Amino acid sequence: MASPYDGSVHAPDFPEGLDWINVDQPLTMEGLRGKVVILDFWTYCCINCIHILSDLKKLERDFPEELVVVGVHSPKFEGEKVSENVRQAVMRYEIEHAVVNDHTMRMWQEYGVRAWPTLSIINPKGRVIGNLSGEGHYVTLKRAIVDIIKHFDDQQLVQRTPLVLKIEKKDKTRQTLNFPGKVLAVESTNQLFISDSNHNRIVVVNLNDGKVQSIIGSGKEGRCDGDFVSAEFNHPQGMACDGKNLYVADTENHTIRLVDLEEKKVTTIAGTGYQARVFNVEGEGLKTGLNSPWDLEIHEGVLFVAMAGCHQIWQMDLESHFIKPFAGSSHENLVDGPLMAAALAQPSGLTKNDKKLYFADSEISAIRSAEFRKMGRVQTLVGSGLFDFGDVDGPGGKALLQHPLGVVYGGEGQLYLTDTYNNKIKHIDLKMEKVTTLAGSGDEGKSDGDCLEATFDEPAGLSISNQRLYVADTNNHLVRVIDLESKQVSTLDITW
Repeated sequence: MASPYDGSVHAPDFPEGLDWINVDQPLTMEGLRGKVVILDFWTYCCINCIHILSDLKKLERDFPEELVVVGVHSPKFEGEKVSENVRQAVMRYEIEHAVVNDHTMRMWQEYGVRAWPTLSIINPKGRVIGNLSGEGHYVTLKRAIVDIIKHFDDQQLVQRTPLVLKIEKKDKTRQTLNFPGKVLAVESTNQLFISDSNHNRIVVVNLNDGKVQSIIGSGKEGRCDGDFVSAEFNHPQGMACDGKNLYVADTENHTIRLVDLEEKKVTTIAGTGYQARVFNVEGEGLKTGLNSPWDLEIHEGVLFVAMAGCHQIWQMDLESHFIKPFAGSSHENLVDGPLMAAALAQPSGLTKNDKKLYFADSEISAIRSAEFRKMGRVQTLVGSGLFDFGDVDGPGGKALLQHPLGVVYGGEGQLYLTDTYNNKIKHIDLKMEKVTTLAGSGDEGKSDGDCLEATFDEPAGLSISNQRLYVADTNNHLVRVIDLESKQVSTLDITW
């Protein structure tokens, strides 16, 4: 009797001429015969694609001899077509399986893929036996792989020699930054807080001279509370400060952490440590699941959270620690309207003025606002839809961005943002409703100098103090400084 694991369609081979990462030479379907193969069709901008990486790592540990995972990078944005950018993303997300850059989407089409992420399962005879879209399939996949191995073991067709990999890794020198995600300048204390994301720590430096004052976190990936030396984070991103308290979006722990800057202690105040699987469940901070919190902002005793993983903005009362949704229906799209009826798409940066919360809605390449008032509304300043992006300055209705991740309000109706995949910093005059390029030629690089000639590499966060913008220049592993008066870009010299 035929088994559902036999399959009937031979898996299309990897096209020739594509760039590969984490292997010495291109893989072939013939060379993978005898293995259970999972093709992960992903794009590195996508939060859902990021979420399933942990499941894939667990499966690779479960089946180290029988399973091969291949990431098929299928780009949404123009910037994601560049192989060097994909290589940087592989290192940033610490991917340790083979990745091929399917920059023309040929494999995507041949395998009939329709959504990110999609997993295609191939049996040891090289035949496709099914596709799974979305996230949260670890249990289903593990059971299926166990059955597939048993079925083909009976035919003596399972090959258990491990695949040889050559993992791309950045040298994790402790005296440098490693994919810094966000920065927060606090003018009252003359301090700059840096989310040193891939070092799993927060670095605190003096704004004037860049001298390191303290390091918050051991650097070990984890979620232990404790003093600055022993506390653990997991790829922290955005921060907000309220006097002696620093709040941290501990993104891959799906938690909010409180850093007492006087007592030098870190405690968890929201999140269970596990990704929320059900949307719109509010409750006490430590009993409520969160979903990839990416940035934070404080307004009148409330902590606002860019909850990238569920396409919403949440709010937490800082006294009671009760947390609940503030804006977004949880459907991924661009829809303006009443706060909870609006649709957002992976909000990743927050800032505010007295009346509105502004946010970078990255997957729709948009900058939007949400009113603080009870019957407030979401409004789009720049952006048109999920697949409308580019690099066009001008009136807000016509301007185009490419996956912006950071935004900061500079006062007097001035908004600044990281146009991340365009490698630029842009400016929005809220009164004129106009977008202009402030800094960045658009080329990838790390050259200082005149604003429009300087270069960046996927800048993701920014903050402002004393007419200076501080930029987390993520792929350059640097903090850059833009002097708004002289229109010059420099690199912050961090003294360890």
